[in-house]
Amino acid sequence: MAKVTGIGGVFFKSSSDNKALASWYKKHLGISLEDWGGAVLNWQEDLAEDKGVTVWHVAEKDSEWFAPSQSSFMINYRIDDMAGMLEQLRAEGVEILNGPESHENGKFAWIMDPDGNKVELWEPMLWDEKNKE
Repeated sequence: MAKVTGIGGVFFKSSSDNKALASWYKKHLGISLEDWGGAVLNWQEDLAEDKGVTVWHVAEKDSEWFAPSQSSFMINYRIDDMAGMLEQLRAEGVEILNGPESHENGKFAWIMDPDGNKVELWEPMLWDEKNKE
């Protein structure tokens, strides 16, 4: 049977100025934009122990997971340095909603983008009891 093998792209509409929103992601999360306005994220460049796993999940209709965002989606971005990222975001005036939290599979934190979308940041680690802090 044919099956999905990964996420080929993440596409969403801006509720205001798409170029300003893309620039915000470039400035605050380091997503390098190509000339055509989008970004290509190469898992081969990710040095995490898990070798580039992507999680996919459908939340229940009354889930508060994405709150305070009113969006019906939340994007999880893999990052390479949680402490460094949060320091950088705070220095740039970006509010950290929650985190960092440590779990068996890594560290997590949450922010909001200028369009009101909740963004999950994840520094991945192999799923292991010893990673809990």
